[in-house]
Amino acid sequence: MSTPQGARARARQEITAAIKEAARRQLAEEGAAKLSLRAVARELGMVSSALYRYFPSRDDLLTALIIDAYDSLGEASERARDAASTAPPPARWIAVCEAVRGWALAHPHEYALIYGSPVPGYSAPETTVRAAARVGLVLIGIVRDGHRGPGLAGLSLSAGLRPEAERMAADLAPDLPPEAAVALVAAWAQLFGLVGFEVFGQFHRVVEDREAFFRHAAARLAEGVGLNGS
Repeated sequence: MSTPQGARARARQEITAAIKEAARRQLAEEGAAKLSLRAVARELGMVSSALYRYFPSRDDLLTALIIDAYDSLGEASERARDAASTAPPPARWIAVCEAVRGWALAHPHEYALIYGSPVPGYSAPETTVRAAARVGLVLIGIVRDGHRGPGLAGLSLSAGLRPEAERMAADLAPDLPPEAAVALVAAWAQLFGLVGFEVFGQFHRVVEDREAFFRHAAARLAEGVGLNGS
């Protein structure tokens, strides 16, 4: 038999989920900059004061949506990595990149929330960092496997960049060479640039077979971080 406390906790979870769903619909219709707690409350038939008990401010609701989006994207990348666990590192890299693209195309408004234009007046708190790092950690892990196995090929650095590269390696992946850290950050930026161009319509009348184009580009990114082989 459920306790009153358990029933209240479930009810709170259900209402919180309903608030988030209504907010996501508003994101799709109006964009993140126009997200309004009052509008969400009206859609759910709640008074604003009741909604504030769940999310004290618009920024609190935005933060919850951002963390959910990052976690959903991170889970998609981790599932792709795990499904390709027996494949060589380059194939795992491509599988993860394709999972990122697939998630973004299926959730364009959530993708825009985390990788689109900043929301005016909003500054993401530290609580978003863990979720935001999940895709990057997956990619770092694949490059780490390549480094421990066949090794990384074709990576170099200019002398002027080495101090920054060493700092980046110390922060991101101390067990990888500085050359790999620089290549990873560049590949991460290019991956989300490719995905963003497609999600936001920049490939219209430029790239027709976008799946084949993306797979080719993801393979070149794998080469760029030093992963070789099929």
